Amino acid sequence: MKFKLSLCFVLLSIISYSQDLAVLKYKGGGDWYSNPTALPNLIKFCNDNIDTQINAKPETVEASSIDIFRFPFIHMTGHGNVLFDDDEVLNIRNYLVSGGFLHIDDNYGMQPYIIKELKKIFPNQELEELPTTHPIFSSAFPFKDGLPKIHEHDGKRPQAFGLYHKQRLVVLFTFESDLGDGWEDQEVHNDPEDIRLKALKMGANIVKYVFEN
Repeated sequence: MKFKLSLCFVLLSIISYSQDLAVLKYKGGGDWYSNPTALPNLIKFCNDNIDTQINAKPETVEASSIDIFRFPFIHMTGHGNVLFDDDEVLNIRNYLVSGGFLHIDDNYGMQPYIIKELKKIFPNQELEELPTTHPIFSSAFPFKDGLPKIHEHDGKRPQAFGLYHKQRLVVLFTFESDLGDGWEDQEVHNDPEDIRLKALKMGANIVKYVFEN
């Protein structure tokens, strides 16, 4: 019992004092590796604009690995299927309730799969849409209308959903926005500079919010 408590304390301390980001590698066939230039570009923007000191090269961590506890912020994206087995569900849940944060950015087509898997992690919760007044939309740059639209896809409005643990936002699911595409190198999607800047600013808001809460 003492060992378990000590381990939890160590893991919580790592999450609390680290300022690095990682990409989550998951099973199921979805392309967890999509948008390879996105997170490095977001990190550079944050280091240049909101006084973070994040390692320029994000690491990749597997859903089953204890390594996720080294990072206060895990980013997840893709277009397709997601599957968490029982060990991964427990590992991710322990990570989240110990102080970690998971940002899931739907790169298009991910929604039905991730909703099902999140239900395994928090079976008694439903994703809640964040109001436009939520501080995540103004932590560094103001977005009075909430989550910005970066790519059209199905033409639906962009939405940000959350899951909470003891009033702390631990999961952010961004849908019909595709922030990650906006973070990528300009030549990948040929997005106008103002659209890319919106995506990067919103990403910086998420990072700042997570590091300060």
